[in-house]
Amino acid sequence: MSDTSNKKIIFSGIQPTGIFTLGNYIGAISNWGRLQDEYSCIYSIVDMHAITVRQDPVKLRAHTLEAYALLLACGIDPEKSVAFIQSHVKTHAELNWVLSCSTQFGELSRMTQFKDKSQKHPDDINAGLFTYPVLMAADILAYNADLVPIGADQKQHLELARNVAQRFNGKYGEFFTVPEPYLPPVGARVMSLQDPVRKMSKSDTNPNAVIFILDEPDVIIRKFRKAVTDSSSEVRYADGKDGINNLMTVYSVVTGRSFGEIEAEFEGRGYGDFKTAVGEAVAEHLKPVRDNFKRLTADKAYLKECYTKGAEAAERISQKTVTKVYRKVGFVDKR
Repeated sequence: MSDTSNKKIIFSGIQPTGIFTLGNYIGAISNWGRLQDEYSCIYSIVDMHAITVRQDPVKLRAHTLEAYALLLACGIDPEKSVAFIQSHVKTHAELNWVLSCSTQFGELSRMTQFKDKSQKHPDDINAGLFTYPVLMAADILAYNADLVPIGADQKQHLELARNVAQRFNGKYGEFFTVPEPYLPPVGARVMSLQDPVRKMSKSDTNPNAVIFILDEPDVIIRKFRKAVTDSSSEVRYADGKDGINNLMTVYSVVTGRSFGEIEAEFEGRGYGDFKTAVGEAVAEHLKPVRDNFKRLTADKAYLKECYTKGAEAAERISQKTVTKVYRKVGFVDKR
């Protein structure tokens, strides 16, 4: 992707923490490919953020490559977007230090994720865990991103990035773009298959509650057949039918059929037929992602070529930012 594009810039960082769920895919990820035509998209697998909690190095390396392959499998085109691994681009860490000096201790101490993760990992409350929101700000500001897709748990971090950008601009003159949240069109909300009043989550301890986008077709169909429903047998969207409502939502998204059409299709048929049909439709819908992921992970040379070119493009763009930042704060030019 050229760094001279006139399109607005979107930056998104994805932690290498496991396979996306059907809920992640339907709610957000399936839109990523379409964003590439409207925006200049920059996607990073943020492995540096991952080590704020203890990681097995072998697993982290494998999960990072897996996450990168999954990004491409879900529709990110490395010819249209910049897609790279964070630790391959040194400018993130370099900018992080300068921005740390424009961040207040009190701001970081109020971060709710620091408090939450400190409670979960009381034996490893490290400095990186405390300061990683500044690195997140550096990820965004290195590219002068206009927009950042965020969930509810990231609002505080984006607000910090905005504060840091504004504080730096106030000290050294207008330079950084102050990023705005990108709020995508609301995707369908997919609920747990075993507790349909709760959102589907990859941290769910019940494996039958979650569909992962790389699950094999027979696994997907089996999980849907075990989905919790009510004691009725009529496929109809209505209050109090949380399980069936969830399945109808999923079926509607993957087939393009309205609730009325679904109700007509399954009139006089029981929940068993419907659950099987939903499972089969989801398995077919996710087939391109599974096939692409298998192809990409089998071609390690191509994958390496993509993330190497992505890192080169990211560094070319972000180095311009860092060079100007160093000059603004008074560092001596090395050339």
